[in-house]
Amino acid sequence: MDFPTLGRRRLLELGAGGVTAAVMAACAPVPDGREASTAGVHSGSFTSRFRPDTDTNWSLAVPARGSGSAQRPVPAALFLHGTGADHRMVFDDLQADRFLAQHVARGGTPFAIAAVDGGESWWHRRATGTDTQAMVVDEFIPLLAGQGIDTGRLAVFGLSMGGFGALLLASQHRIPGLHAVAAMSPAVWSMYDAGRADNFDSDADFEANDIFALRPELGMLPTRIDCGTSDNLLYSVKDYVSGLPGGHEGGFQDGGHDSGYWRSILPDVLSFLGRNLT
Repeated sequence: MDFPTLGRRRLLELGAGGVTAAVMAACAPVPDGREASTAGVHSGSFTSRFRPDTDTNWSLAVPARGSGSAQRPVPAALFLHGTGADHRMVFDDLQADRFLAQHVARGGTPFAIAAVDGGESWWHRRATGTDTQAMVVDEFIPLLAGQGIDTGRLAVFGLSMGGFGALLLASQHRIPGLHAVAAMSPAVWSMYDAGRADNFDSDADFEANDIFALRPELGMLPTRIDCGTSDNLLYSVKDYVSGLPGGHEGGFQDGGHDSGYWRSILPDVLSFLGRNLT
C-alpha cells in the first residue's frame, strides 16, 4: 500500500511520534459498508468576502432517513479541519459519512455533517483581512439553510487547528443557540510565544482569542474533548480541560495526532453530537 505523503508543516505539527502514527493510520479500519450505507455527500463552492482571492469549497453529508421524517429539515454539525487539509478531510480521511450512516442505522438522531474550507487561518480574523470565523457564521450557515438544513439546531466540531477553532467559535458565542461543541486533539496553548507566529499575528491577537481565558463561557454548553496519549499536544489539552467549568465528555485514549486515532473516536463523537442535537 502507498503511504501518505506528509508536508514539512505537517511533520513539524506531528513530531516524531506523530509521524509514525500518521503513517500507520493508512492501515486503520474504516466502517463496514455492509452494515449501513454511506450518507449522501454533495459539494459546492462560493466566493467569500472574508476569504478574498480564493474559492471557498464545502461538502455536506445528509443521512438517509425513514419516510416519516424525510421531509423535516435535519440539524447539522459543522466540521472545522486542521492545517494542511480542507473540507474533504472529514469524508475522505475520516470516512465520516459512513460513520454517520451507522449512527443513524443504530437509532441515533439524524443530523448532517457540513464542512467548509478554512485555509491556514486558525479560524479567526487575521491581519491579512481573512476572517474564516465570520465566513462560517455570516455565509456558510445561511448557505446551509438554503440546502434544507435546520440551522436553528447546530453543533460544531473539529480537530487540531479546527479543534481550536470549534472551541473558540463556541466560547465567543458566535452561533446563536449552539447545542454542543466537540474538539479532537485541539491545538491549544495557554500562552503566546514566537512559535505561535503561524497561529496568531501578535500577542494582542492571542489575547483576543485566548480560549483558556474563555473557558467559563462553555459552562452551560455540552462539551466533549479528546486527545491521544501519544499526541504532542496531550499536556496542553489536559491543562485546558482541567479548568473547564461544569461537566464535560471525552477523554485521553491510546493514539497520536493522526487520522487513525480520529477515526477510532469518531463514532463516540458523533453519538455525543447526535444526543445534543435531538
